[in-house]
Amino acid sequence: MPQRQKRLVLAAALAGLFSLGGGLAVYHGQAGAAPAAAAPAAATVDVAEVASRAVTEWQQYSGRLEAVERVEIHPQVSGILTAVHFKDGSLVKKGELLFTIDPRPFAAEVARAEAQLAAMDARVAYTASDLARGERLLAENAIARRDFDEKQNAAREAKANLQAAKAALNVAQLNLEYTRITAPIAGRVSRAEVTVGNLVAPGNGPALTSLVSADRIYAAFDVDEQSYLKVVNGSQGKALPIHLGLADDEGYSLEGKLSSVDNRLDSSSGTIRLRALVDNPDGKLLPGLYARIRLGGASQRDALLIDEKAVGTDQAKRFVLVVGDGNQTAYREVRLGSVQDGLRVVESGLQAGERIVVNGLQRVRPGDPVTPNLVPMGGAAPAAAKG
Repeated sequence: MPQRQKRLVLAAALAGLFSLGGGLAVYHGQAGAAPAAAAPAAATVDVAEVASRAVTEWQQYSGRLEAVERVEIHPQVSGILTAVHFKDGSLVKKGELLFTIDPRPFAAEVARAEAQLAAMDARVAYTASDLARGERLLAENAIARRDFDEKQNAAREAKANLQAAKAALNVAQLNLEYTRITAPIAGRVSRAEVTVGNLVAPGNGPALTSLVSADRIYAAFDVDEQSYLKVVNGSQGKALPIHLGLADDEGYSLEGKLSSVDNRLDSSSGTIRLRALVDNPDGKLLPGLYARIRLGGASQRDALLIDEKAVGTDQAKRFVLVVGDGNQTAYREVRLGSVQDGLRVVESGLQAGERIVVNGLQRVRPGDPVTPNLVPMGGAAPAAAKG
């Protein structure tokens, strides 16, 4: 082979080797850059320290309002109903007139009893005078002993008849009073079940109306056995705080005090009935209304508190992500208690001062590095809004 051709072949071979080496260098450079690009950036999340403070442990129940006093109004005499003096559902005072029964027959009976009393009074006066005259005649032996005894007996009988006439007059006057049916207690009256013109009579017939007290009202609710033993029985006679809220209340706007505890536990339901007494000065609370009841312990205890948003669910477990010293998240199972002022009590799983993720929980997993943004517990703002 001529010398010139050998040189051309050698130059081509060297050029090929240089091209292959450059390709390998580019390939290795790209392969080394790929892992660096795949490394995730630390997510920015809101982190708060586990709070610790003294709390009152609250138990929540459902119940119904009940009247402290309830009276069914029945007539005590027979007669025609002539007037209804109240508006259905209105508040009435004790002694206020509710119904009137035709009083004329009873007024006539009072007049007759008064006449009978006057006659008996005159009879007593006459027999007393006759007895005095008989005593004088007996002293002079001018009257037989038998006649004197008759006068004496007549005087005694007249006095007894006078007492009977007084009693009859009292009954007649009482029946006349019964024609005016008044409220035996102050409270809210129901509708009139009997209208004007109907004949009413005492007995087991329908009530004319019903009346419930309104200034105070009971809230009755059932407490489970464990709560009774821990809270009620464990209070040792101390007053238990009780708060109430109605169906349209967001919180617990009413306060009450424990009034009574039933004398037995219902073995079929495992609960015991409690009643709280609540002031009702404006009369707006009505028997039968649904009530949400919050029963507190007699004393406070130290507790750990976290935001509800920090809690995740893993099947039946509850967990939080704890941020350690290296700003890495760690899975921590927790056992939760009651809600206290918007924060959840942690019974076990955390310690005071530990940092946990309170916002951005869905964007990190256990073991991920994070960029913590420290916020107050319960006052976290969305981390995504911070850029």
